[in-house]
Formats: sequence, structure tokens, C-alpha cells
Amino acid sequence: MTPRPPRGSPGEASLFSRAEAAQPLAARLRPRTLDEYVGQTHILAPGKALRQAIENGSVGSVIFWGPPGSGKTTLGRLIATTTNRVFVPFSAVSEGVPRIRQIIAEARQRLDDGGARTIMFIDEIHRLNKSQQDSLLPAVEDGTVTLIGATTENPSFEINGALLSRTRVFVLNALSTTALRALLTRALTDADRGIGSREIVVDDDALDVIATEADGDARRALTVLEAAADYVGDRGHVTTAVSREAMQLRFARHDKSGEEHFNLLSAYHKSLRGSDPQGALYWMARMIEGGEDPMTIFRRAIAMAAEDVGLADPEAL
Repeated sequence: MTPRPPRGSPGEASLFSRAEAAQPLAARLRPRTLDEYVGQTHILAPGKALRQAIENGSVGSVIFWGPPGSGKTTLGRLIATTTNRVFVPFSAVSEGVPRIRQIIAEARQRLDDGGARTIMFIDEIHRLNKSQQDSLLPAVEDGTVTLIGATTENPSFEINGALLSRTRVFVLNALSTTALRALLTRALTDADRGIGSREIVVDDDALDVIATEADGDARRALTVLEAAADYVGDRGHVTTAVSREAMQLRFARHDKSGEEHFNLLSAYHKSLRGSDPQGALYWMARMIEGGEDPMTIFRRAIAMAAEDVGLADPEAL
């Protein structure tokens, strides 16, 4: 077995460099400061309440609700770094109450020893069952841990009232194409953490395609850019055709049972009600592509004809 190099030695640094270089582009390009964070200016612009709480080190327990790739995990890590707290991730998918108790016990011991406070970051917090959520209440109530939960589902439906009353919910929006374009440009020009050292040329139209079809997801946009760069190689040229080849089949965001299911049905309903056939066809196609049961779409059309048109045109139904 090769001996591990002493801490702080050049050998150890090279090991960490190689480990970092092996990470996907989206992981390497995670912002390290609030100023590097892209998007969500409605809660993070200078003067906003969350921004001030982070800069003052007074962030309490919060839940971030937003679509995939909107920066929930990244923001949680930035809060821990900026406020000098220990960041402890917890997976609601694979871990349970014993792990929650262990994290809380370690956080309490850390405080008793005069150490830093603990941020317990729970990804997919909506997957916790009632007993798991209840096990968090005492530690969140007395401040033993600062809870940061991330969810793609409406917290009002998925998180019990007792936990919601002890947290603040912040909504994160899907990133705009402008924000994604800025992020892609940063990846192309950053020689240390991005792919700037590879001297790849990307057409403006190709960047536009990636930024538009990423559907507001920063992780998806960076993954496609990295795939396109690997496709053409160092000093290569990424065209629109190459970017589409790297993207392959695009799946629009859809959830047959969660919040997005009802959002798309509502958009379809409003398009019909507003006499917008092109819009209605778009939302219908998006649901069908996502695996929606066509009967659900038919029922919504019947409801629209009966409720929104009604006696104004008895033949509509």
C-alpha cells in the first residue's frame, strides 16, 4: 500500500487537486462566495433579508423550495462557509432517525466544547416521514442545529405544520436564460475551475441553445457544455449542431403526482380558457411527453368546458 503523504505536503496537495479535477464541471464551478452566486436576486440582492442575515451570521432555520438546478444545495453550503458553521449533509432518501440523532448529539457536543454551530442540510426534505420530521423539532427549537432543507415540492403539502412554524420558506426560481448564459461564459473563461484552459470556441448560437433548453437548470446547462467540450476535444469548435448532439433527448420537467403536475394542468387549463390553442397544444404535448395519462388531460378539458364556458355556450362541452 502506498503511504499517505504527510498533511500539508506537496503530495497531499496533488491528491486533492486530482480529486477536484475529477469532479464534474457543475461541481467544480460551485460559487465560493455570495458574489459568485448566479440568480435568485429576489432574495440575495444587497439589502434583501436573507442576504443581510447571511452577512450578519444570523441565519435561522430555513427551507429552500425550488426546481432542480436552481442552487439550493449551493446556497446551503455558502451559508455555512460565510457564517463559519459546520455543514453536515443528510439524505432524506437513504438515512433515518438514528442518523438524525447522531448529528444532533455531535452538534450539541460541539457547542458544549465551545466549537462552531452546526448546519444540518437535508436534501429532498419532503421525503422525510412524520416521525422523522418530528425528531428534528427539539433541536431546531432550541438552536442546537440550524436546519436548512431543500425541496422541489410545495412545503405546505409535504412538511408538517410544527416544523414549518420553526422555519422560514424561501422560494428559488428556475434560472433565466441570461443567468445561465453568464454561468456558461464563466465556465468557458475560468482556467482553474472551468474549462478555460482547454481553449474551446463556442458559437453564440450554441450557447443560446444550451441556455434555453436547460429549462432553468444550471446543473443541466453545465453538464451539456462539458459534454460538448469532450465531444470536440481541446481547442475544438462547438457549433449549434454539436450542442444539440451533446444534449441528446431533452426532457422537460414534469411530475405526474407532485406540484409540477398541477402547475402544468393549470397552464393547460388557462390556455384553453384564454382561447390560446398553440399554448394549450404546447402544455398538452409537454404532459404527454412526460408520461401523463391522457385521460387526466381529457378530464381537465371537460372541466374547463363545463365550468368556465358553461351556459355561455352549451355546445362547448
